[in-house]
Amino acid sequence: MKTNAVRLLDQHKIQYESREYEVDPDDLSAETVARKVGLPAEQVFKTLVSRGDRNGVCLAVIPGNCELDPKALAHLTGDRRIEMVPLKEVQPLTGYIRGGVTALACKKDYPVFVDETIELFDVVSVSAGIRGTQILIAPADYLRAVNGTVGAISL
Repeated sequence: MKTNAVRLLDQHKIQYESREYEVDPDDLSAETVARKVGLPAEQVFKTLVSRGDRNGVCLAVIPGNCELDPKALAHLTGDRRIEMVPLKEVQPLTGYIRGGVTALACKKDYPVFVDETIELFDVVSVSAGIRGTQILIAPADYLRAVNGTVGAISL
């Protein structure tokens, strides 16, 4: 199935591999997704929707086995404070549901901040924009596609 994220990559002629997996709606954790797509959790990146007190909504892309460091993200974005957006706001802001959020082809062009560990891998996995499908992509291609800023934003 072609998602908007996949269409964006095709449009930019970026190489990727699509990998489908069985979805458990009660367990959408990145660790579980990693196990199902056959990669270590640190290679499967999750996208979190955050809001800064000065610059508004941004997307934080961090390894599946890590937590977001709000202070580090705020420093990178130029905000004093960053908070996670309430779950009920995620879909209206991004067009994606929990477990399927991706920085690729988001509803709006939000700033994207990616944890620096992405550069340690030849291939990483990110959501294709729906539950049950991941995109395996070279980090440099992903960063180019989302216009990502790299920094130390995870714990």
